[in-house]
Amino acid sequence: MSIYSPLVMSHQLLAALGTRLFLYHQDRIPQEGAMVVVSNHRSFMDAPVLMAAIDRTIRFACHHYMGQVPLMRDVVTRLGCFPLDTPDQRQHSFLQQATHLLQHRQVVGVFPEGGEPMVRLTQPDEIQQFHRGFAHLALRAPLTDLAVLPIAIASHQEVTNSAIPLKVLSWIDPSEPLFQKSGWHPMVIYQHVNVFIGRPMWITASQRQRYQGKQAKSVVAEVTTHCRTEISSLLHQGY
Repeated sequence: MSIYSPLVMSHQLLAALGTRLFLYHQDRIPQEGAMVVVSNHRSFMDAPVLMAAIDRTIRFACHHYMGQVPLMRDVVTRLGCFPLDTPDQRQHSFLQQATHLLQHRQVVGVFPEGGEPMVRLTQPDEIQQFHRGFAHLALRAPLTDLAVLPIAIASHQEVTNSAIPLKVLSWIDPSEPLFQKSGWHPMVIYQHVNVFIGRPMWITASQRQRYQGKQAKSVVAEVTTHCRTEISSLLHQGY
């Protein structure tokens, strides 16, 4: 494995920051094949934490502005992330890129709470409503053995700093409403983090058939609710 692979870089970053990671329910992790990893999200460290936890490279969808800043673009690209398009094209861009990765038996990572928990400091056990794009991805992807794996990241000890004024980010990406707020973008660094693996949901032929018909909304809600409920439950267990 290359020393520049996202997985190796993730382990190196956690070691450099002195992060202690503890993994629970490891037996629930599918050992091979395409997979959609779904997790709560509070820190730039979430992507490397999840890769170290499942011991596989994960291709994360990341915010549009991360692909606009030269140094940041290099970092997120090396970590396996793919920046999303502007808001008007974001959903289409995400589904197209992520489906291609899944068809090549890769792992795609999604933070369905969106970017708000990143720009507004939240409590470690707090969880927001989930956007449903990952459920549409899982149900549309033309694969017969696709797993959706919910994972809870529970920080037990962390350091929080102020990284950059949100207004500065609005100059880089004026299309993002979150950057129009006052205040600073927080930077959360985990010192002790517990990672709880949830029960995977294997997408069935029956679910795909329902997705094509009148029950499409209900099956999307079914996938979304399963993941959010699993993560919320695991977070509360962790505390």
